[in-house]
Amino acid sequence: MTNNNPIGVFDSGIGGTSIWSAIHDLLPNEQTIYLADSKNAPYGQRTKEEIVALSKKNVDFLLDMNCKLIVVACNTATTNAILELRADYDIPFIGIEPAIKPAANNSKTQVIGILATKGTLNSELFNKTAEMFQNTKIIEQVGYGLVQLIEDGNLNSPEMTQLLESYLQPMIDANIDYLVLGCSHYPYLIPQIKKILPEHIQIIDSGEAVARQTQNILRDKVGFTDNQKSDPVFYVNSNPEVLKSILEYKYPVIEKDF
Repeated sequence: MTNNNPIGVFDSGIGGTSIWSAIHDLLPNEQTIYLADSKNAPYGQRTKEEIVALSKKNVDFLLDMNCKLIVVACNTATTNAILELRADYDIPFIGIEPAIKPAANNSKTQVIGILATKGTLNSELFNKTAEMFQNTKIIEQVGYGLVQLIEDGNLNSPEMTQLLESYLQPMIDANIDYLVLGCSHYPYLIPQIKKILPEHIQIIDSGEAVARQTQNILRDKVGFTDNQKSDPVFYVNSNPEVLKSILEYKYPVIEKDF
């Protein structure tokens, strides 16, 4: 089965490029279109109704580009809107949510940390997943301010370091041995996080798992492209220079109001 239409990927901003990168590495021949709704970031402080409406707006944009499946590369959008998206659109959706399961199953201290947005931690989907691991203590921390600093291009600022230290130290004190990154922006903070965490604490994000699931859906339901490798296209509705910088100026970035 062949399908040469592109894969659509969207996030509340630039953070989902960490998910896009994993997909692109695994499936380099697939055409991808990335949508960064930076104008409305962060989604984590918005109501469920707002998140659903913004997610549908993004989906409509990608469907106009003839995407064959859509990756919701945003934990907040997945945990708050993916059920509505799957009910309202006849296209496969792949979501992303905090990787609690591998952390809980592999933890030796039975204490794990979750750094995520308020919208993700308050969502019904997240809490249903967390309830499955009654024998594991889960230390939840809202990453207030982190997404906005990333979106503003202040990835390595003193303010970022100060926030990370204040969020992570209580987890260290609680004896976590796994830290789950519950926001697609946060993998860009891993170099700084590693400077704060003791070496024995493992960091988990969802990029590779989402890429493998994308591959599975293409194989089982949608079809792979038979084209040669093609360059991805990135759309953003605010502050394109930050996205260009994250991408190291390798790919075209189109600023467009949506």
